[in-house]
Amino acid sequence: MDLLHEPWPWYIAGPLIGLFVPVLLIVVNKMLGISSSFDHICMMALPTAKQAMFKFKTEENSWKLAFSAGIALGAFIVAQFMSSAPLHFLPEQHHTTEGYVKLFLGGMLVGFGTRYANGCTSGHSIFGLSILQSSSLKATLAFFAGGLLYTFIASIL
Repeated sequence: MDLLHEPWPWYIAGPLIGLFVPVLLIVVNKMLGISSSFDHICMMALPTAKQAMFKFKTEENSWKLAFSAGIALGAFIVAQFMSSAPLHFLPEQHHTTEGYVKLFLGGMLVGFGTRYANGCTSGHSIFGLSILQSSSLKATLAFFAGGLLYTFIASIL
């Protein structure tokens, strides 16, 4: 039971994530990526002419609703019942007006970036690289470069 209450070492978690990719692709013929899941959930909730443009089929993409809900539910279960220390939703410094503004702007930038890159870090860096997509290599390099640039700027401010 202790294994469930502590972070898993990289040599266990990494291969499990890596094995998830071929299982998802071969067994259920689906591609991993959370940003497209949220995009499709929005299309299901707010049907528009955009759906016709992308030939969106609700019945083929409804599994993404369960996928996204499972991520949120799994995180809640682990935080509430399997954590050895109390977890807080946000660090204390974010419980200010300035903190909320930073979180909002950061979320907007992440949302813009995922749509601009046509995918998120999990979709590109885990799934796209594993199926050798050149666009995923470019996106992953850009994610890392952006993270390094931000870290450098934040460290001098």
